[in-house]
Amino acid sequence: MDLRNIAIIAHVDHGKTTLVDELLKQSGAFRENQAVDERAMDSNDLERERGITIFAKPTSVEWKGTRINIVDTPGHADFGGEVERILSMVDGVVLLVDAAEGPMPQTKFVTSKALALGLRPIVVLNKVDKPDAEPDRALDECFDLFANLDASEDQLDFPHMYASGRSGWADHDLDGPRRDLSALFDLIVNHVPAPRQLKRADEDFRMLATTLGSDPFVGRLLTGRVESGRLKVGATVQALSRIGQKIESFRVTRIQAFRGLSTQDIDIAMAGDIVSLAGMSKATVADTICALAVEEPLEAQPIDPPTITVTFGINDSPLAGRDGKKVQSRVIRDRLLKEAESNVAIRVTDTPGGEAFEVAGRGELQMGVLIENMRREGFELSISRPQVLLRDAEDGGKLEPIEEVTIDVDDDYSGAVIEKITGPRKGELAEMRPAGAGKTRIIAHVPSRGLIGYHGEFLTDTRGTGVLNRVFHGWAPHKGPIPGRRAGVLISMENGDAVAYALWNLEERGKMFISPQEKVYTGMIIGEHSRENDLEVNPLKGKKLTNVRASGSDEAVRLTPPVIMSLEQAIAYIDDDELVEVTPNAIRLRKRYLDPHERKRQSKSA
Repeated sequence: MDLRNIAIIAHVDHGKTTLVDELLKQSGAFRENQAVDERAMDSNDLERERGITIFAKPTSVEWKGTRINIVDTPGHADFGGEVERILSMVDGVVLLVDAAEGPMPQTKFVTSKALALGLRPIVVLNKVDKPDAEPDRALDECFDLFANLDASEDQLDFPHMYASGRSGWADHDLDGPRRDLSALFDLIVNHVPAPRQLKRADEDFRMLATTLGSDPFVGRLLTGRVESGRLKVGATVQALSRIGQKIESFRVTRIQAFRGLSTQDIDIAMAGDIVSLAGMSKATVADTICALAVEEPLEAQPIDPPTITVTFGINDSPLAGRDGKKVQSRVIRDRLLKEAESNVAIRVTDTPGGEAFEVAGRGELQMGVLIENMRREGFELSISRPQVLLRDAEDGGKLEPIEEVTIDVDDDYSGAVIEKITGPRKGELAEMRPAGAGKTRIIAHVPSRGLIGYHGEFLTDTRGTGVLNRVFHGWAPHKGPIPGRRAGVLISMENGDAVAYALWNLEERGKMFISPQEKVYTGMIIGEHSRENDLEVNPLKGKKLTNVRASGSDEAVRLTPPVIMSLEQAIAYIDDDELVEVTPNAIRLRKRYLDPHERKRQSKSA
């Protein structure tokens, strides 16, 4: 059977997973009466809730005698570690672009990786049936993007199609018949080259492991593309590290291939196939699985370094151990090391004392997803404020990561956004231009430090209408101090259940983060102070009861609803001397040192 391997790349929300759903349906991967979820490829709970793709997932369809392996890739730069490895498994890419928005920064990130590998793109202009679609402008922007990314002549001569993934059609002409996706299938088969590995079918078996998974029945599963030779179930192979050291020899107990949305056991894997192998105990991502005679490992894609670090510690608050089952530092360490093994963009190091662990990664979203997954598994954690990783410059100074921020905002709010970005956050304006009716596109280069915690403020400044995208740009000399949060916090001085009357009296002091009857403890942050200093308050103070009662004095107090923060918002909000307490049922903010005397002593020594 003929074979094609492609990846679908797109910005968040440009309709990539919806298009894959339609490709699966129209190729006959589903039975007529099969019940299939919408966005079937987003199988993880968090992916469904957030509407984003986090993990790269292969699937395959058959079209006129050709098997097409399709890999759905994440659009967020935070999950770039997945993208960089996945692209080494494919021979072509379909770039999906929203006809109204045009190519966006996250698209640029993945596309630059694909073009650097020499992959030839197919551009699909999606959502052309939207009222504000401008497919011709979007197509011109794609060409400019490829040119800016140093695409070759072959890559610049790309075919393009107009499509609506939701309606399930793609056409070469904007005014075509709009029937189905058969034109897109034909274009993939004709434009994407067959895997060059097919010519190496007679050589020794070699495969580069690109993703690591696990199955409760089978154990560890390594997925990758067979680079040469063939492999039978039961054969003995070896794993080599990047530098060619032998890690282990093992017997292949299972080979699984992707068929539609499920995996299927096969007896022989051929060169060019994308398969998962079972049987290894130590081999991991970026290792070469090969025949015993092979001595040279396959070259693995270099991974962009982490840019931020967060400290994961045990939960030592007075409420510790009430929600979660996994609270010991040993259990937390094992879980983090397991994560670092399958996700090469994460690094875990122990801190002195062994109670906490430094986790370095790509961005706040990646960290938020890891913490959210752990919390759902029953872990209790205390999380520090993210810190940016610095590098040493050749002249002895420090370099810090800079991000390219692309903002689409209504004209009325552009002034406020520019002021915030270029003022206290030390950003530099790179470009500003109109982007459709009444909107402005702002592109700026901002230190990663300046963007921690900015997103919530940005949504407030733009009344929730602005769209902000960021992608790693490069390293630059350290730009000096960036001011943090301006307001102080309200800190509980008592342990117990919060009282409505006390919270009502505290409302003039600032915004509350808690509701009546919520458990509080000494050192817990219960609100934001209206001034710059921290203030210790008593949220348990009830109303003094007297034997004289005026009519109306006992009416229920009317409280302003509290500010409820998501996990990412809480992590971005805290200061260096504060922590986020994360349990399966609660997210609380607290001071690092709960005892007020200890806090004063630490601030003096600092």
